Amino acid sequence: MNSNQTIAGKQEVFGHPKGLLYLFFAELWERFSFYGMKALLVLYMTKHLLYSDDKSFGVMAAYMSLVYVTPMIGGIIADKYMGYRKSIILGGVLMAAGHFFLTIETPVFFYGSLALIIVGNGFFKPNISTMVGSLYKEGDGRRDSGFTIFYLGINLGGAIAPLMCAWLAELYGWHYGFLLAGIGMLVGLIVFKRGTQLEVFGNKGLVPDHKSYHKKMFGLNKGDRIWFMAWLSVPVFALIVRFNEFEHYLVWVASLFLIAYIAYILTKVSIKERKRLIVAVYFTTLYALFSAVFEQAGSSLTLFADRNINLVGINAAQTNSINSTWIVLLAIPFAMLWTFLSKKKANPNSAIKFGLGMLFLGLGFLVFGLSANDVDQYARTPMFYMVVGYLILTVGELFLSPIGLSKITELSPIKYATFIMGVWLSANFYGHFFAGKIAKLTTVKEGEASAFSKGIFGTISETVTGLSNTVVEGSNAEAFQQLYSYVSVYANFGVITIGIGIIAILISPIIKKLMEGVH
Repeated sequence: MNSNQTIAGKQEVFGHPKGLLYLFFAELWERFSFYGMKALLVLYMTKHLLYSDDKSFGVMAAYMSLVYVTPMIGGIIADKYMGYRKSIILGGVLMAAGHFFLTIETPVFFYGSLALIIVGNGFFKPNISTMVGSLYKEGDGRRDSGFTIFYLGINLGGAIAPLMCAWLAELYGWHYGFLLAGIGMLVGLIVFKRGTQLEVFGNKGLVPDHKSYHKKMFGLNKGDRIWFMAWLSVPVFALIVRFNEFEHYLVWVASLFLIAYIAYILTKVSIKERKRLIVAVYFTTLYALFSAVFEQAGSSLTLFADRNINLVGINAAQTNSINSTWIVLLAIPFAMLWTFLSKKKANPNSAIKFGLGMLFLGLGFLVFGLSANDVDQYARTPMFYMVVGYLILTVGELFLSPIGLSKITELSPIKYATFIMGVWLSANFYGHFFAGKIAKLTTVKEGEASAFSKGIFGTISETVTGLSNTVVEGSNAEAFQQLYSYVSVYANFGVITIGIGIIAILISPIIKKLMEGVH
């Protein structure tokens, strides 16, 4: 064992490897930048750029989905060429540039900035999560707890950023909010770099093959060429975001690539690894379904808050901090709960946790739908329902998302660990793509009845919300029509998600068997 390994193994903080602390703060500031900008984006497009709801949802869905497809590519590059550390630095630089360029108000810089963040996230996100997993040995009982603490860092950034960036944007202008997001990303990079200088990561995340990495072509080593290609890819992603109506072609291409590469991996691994990889794909599929509903936050839920909720003390952009605030309050209790249940040998297996996560998500959206029962004469509902709805779906998120991060690092074949982490993050690619489709169902189109006003969907809508499409049309109030379009969608997708959660719990014994000893 070399000295670096000894350092990484012996240095602990609060019972966890010291490296977790640095990854925690690096991710906190990176997520500060990401969620700060996300909280402003839809409102910036609809209120400042004067885009229609449809166009804004299209741009938002394309941007957010692409942010989570690039980690597959970044994962492969890190596994084969750059290692985690260099990939994280490259990703951070690109993302910081993207946030800063958003302060320049031209279409070229608007779409180019989004593309810079898309490419940067592909290098940053899968590698920092995989580095957390590398700090723990297989079977380490602290792993789930460690990832829940790491998840706390994500959501501390997510809780603080919308409040601060939205406050700056409202007080001084949109661009100051974007500027603060960029500063947050730079702070994250500095924290991570400091951790590498102090060797808290031991020998984790280094270039896998130094000789191959430093081999030059056209005067550039592999790292230089990857930096060059990363910047060169930015206009391509900018065009995809701009012409988002054609994004479904990318979904097909990404899906074919995923299927082909996973099939290839299945032929290269042992039977035990093969079974575990099948479970990883199953968990990723569930996560994609979860994300499609959950990610109404930041898009339709933000506009719902702006148009149909009696907000108290915060503006619509700042409602994006509610989910993260609940996670900050609940993450440590959940981390302690998993550790306590593990000691008592009563910790539910991950397949059951995933089912419960889907179930609670559905219940949270049912609460959003129920808010219409207390609507006032201005078609506005009490803020209480939004806060409670976010609380319930946050419980669902804590059952599923940090546990998924933890399990993917255990279920992945070591040789392909970062790529499989990229596959896990691709669930957000699919989730955001379909989240955009769901969000568009909330738009009011004159002369068209809501898709959720007829048949069984109409029955669910009326039962949960207390409204019917006939009553809404009779009111002759545009605000009530908009309210109905939101709450009917939330009520129906709440019921659908609860059904998926129940099915996942019922088949959990089969999934547990395939996990081959991973809890």
